[in-house]
Amino acid sequence: MNDGLAPGLRSQHGAVAALCETYGVSRLEVFGSAADGGFDPARSDFDFIARFEPDASQSLARRYVAFCEALEQLLGRRVDVMTDRPIENPYFRRAVDASRRDFYVRPAAQAPA
Repeated sequence: MNDGLAPGLRSQHGAVAALCETYGVSRLEVFGSAADGGFDPARSDFDFIARFEPDASQSLARRYVAFCEALEQLLGRRVDVMTDRPIENPYFRRAVDASRRDFYVRPAAQAPA
């Protein structure tokens, strides 16, 4: 089955989910070439949108940087991670929305109390 998801990403789903749990990411979406079948293993990077849960014990900035570095190490290529804040540029927003799809969503049973 070819669902358009980059093969290198599909095979690492479980490991990416573990990183999401470690760094407090409750939802991770993939967009761009890694989501729409246009991924080129020689040139493409991975583009993500992450929703981080609040965590009083660690700053968002530290978790964001550590999460990005861990993703790059795991996937073996550059990643671009946006937070889930609204995209103000309407042209970029349309381009992102055309291909974005859920990659990880924290199960309700694991949601913080």
